[in-house]
Amino acid sequence: MNDAAALNAMLEPGMLVRNPNAPDWGIGQVQSNIGGRVTVNFAEAGKQVIDGTHVRLLQVFD
Repeated sequence: MNDAAALNAMLEPGMLVRNPNAPDWGIGQVQSNIGGRVTVNFAEAGKQVIDGTHVRLLQVFD
C-alpha cells in the first residue's frame, strides 16, 4: 500500500476533503470509500470517483 492509499483508507463518509490535483473542484464530502475507490461529492465538480492509490485527498478541518 502506498502513502496515498494508506491515508485515503482512513477517509469515512461525511468527511470533507480537497483534491490537490484539482483545486478548482472546491471542498468535497466523502460519500463512500470502498476498495481504494473514494466517491466524493465536490461543490464545483459534482460526484467524482477517485482512485485512492494515485491521488492523495487532503482532509479539510473546518
